[in-house]
Amino acid sequence: MKNNKIAFVGGGNMARSLIGGLIADGYQASNIWVADPHAAQRDGLRQAFLIHATAGNQEAIAHADIVIFAVKPQALKSVAQDIALALQKKKPLIISIAAGIREPTLNEWLGGHHAIVRAMPNTPAMVGSGATALYANGQVSKQQHNLAESIMRAVGLAVWVDDEAHMDIVTALSGSGPAYFFLVMEALEKAAVDLGLPAGTAHLLTLQTAYGAAKIALESNESTAALRMRVTSPGGTTEQAIKVLQEGQAPALFNAALLAAHRRSTELAELLGASP
Repeated sequence: MKNNKIAFVGGGNMARSLIGGLIADGYQASNIWVADPHAAQRDGLRQAFLIHATAGNQEAIAHADIVIFAVKPQALKSVAQDIALALQKKKPLIISIAAGIREPTLNEWLGGHHAIVRAMPNTPAMVGSGATALYANGQVSKQQHNLAESIMRAVGLAVWVDDEAHMDIVTALSGSGPAYFFLVMEALEKAAVDLGLPAGTAHLLTLQTAYGAAKIALESNESTAALRMRVTSPGGTTEQAIKVLQEGQAPALFNAALLAAHRRSTELAELLGASP
């Protein structure tokens, strides 16, 4: 994998995270190109990682075995159509991290018959702790599956889904998910301060508790329900808190929240795919 040449079309935060992760994983900077219209963006990436950076998409993809679309979804159609002819000649593996743009739509914009992997990373990828779902179309070979997974694993966990419709669920769960946890942490922190704990102390204890709970869950073979019950002693303080949350319909609220995010994800996919 590390001998393949990768071109990023778009040099924003997610591209920067992936480039940093790849280089930390031993990938050669000389094999990475990025195209971005903003000089400051290019200069920053070039200086930070010693990669090739250019303003022209055509120049970047000319060197590539793998092309990663890391542009805003609203810009993807024009970008894709601009380089479609060049990609038809090269037929590299295409990885798109543009949220909401479905594989058939992107394939059509590119002229068809491309090996395409859709990737849905989330913002923790920027600190090497991302959760990414991947979907591949029928043109993606086993070797290309492995290449795409290796790239996304450079910034965290990567899992495959067999049905592209599941990417909208992924968007609602892990794509939007960090905001849900931030809201919970915000609420816990405020409640502790309201009870009299100093703000700095409440903040640190909240963050470490969230980190510790996630670490236990990641390293355990037990379900999250079993882990919750393990720390909920009968008649204890945790039991009283959980009882309040359950009586307040907290699980139902999270269910409604994911349904709303999923519905909006499908709506946006339709809108983006139909954009002129």
